[in-house]
Amino acid sequence: MIPLWMYLAVAAALFCIGMYGVLSRRNAVAVLMSVELMLNAVNINLIAFWRYVEPLNMAGQAFAAFVFVIAAAEAAVGLAIIISVYRQRRSVIVEEIDLLKW
Repeated sequence: MIPLWMYLAVAAALFCIGMYGVLSRRNAVAVLMSVELMLNAVNINLIAFWRYVEPLNMAGQAFAAFVFVIAAAEAAVGLAIIISVYRQRRSVIVEEIDLLKW
């Protein structure tokens, strides 16, 4: 059986890669992909703690499924916003998106 610390190490590495992507990328699509990596790291933690702490209680799996639904909704809404911004500005560079400024 794989120890808990290995799951936590993989999840921490995945979260750090996602955070680096969010902080360093200029492309909005790449930022959304990095946020998805961070949400997947959270899911790994939820499932790992569910498996090792209380496997008979299904709360960990329910929370993980909820995070999957939130991630899918975030991707759909985020991509719709990016497509709308691209149609208006012809760019998906995050620094150039200032639609709320006058």
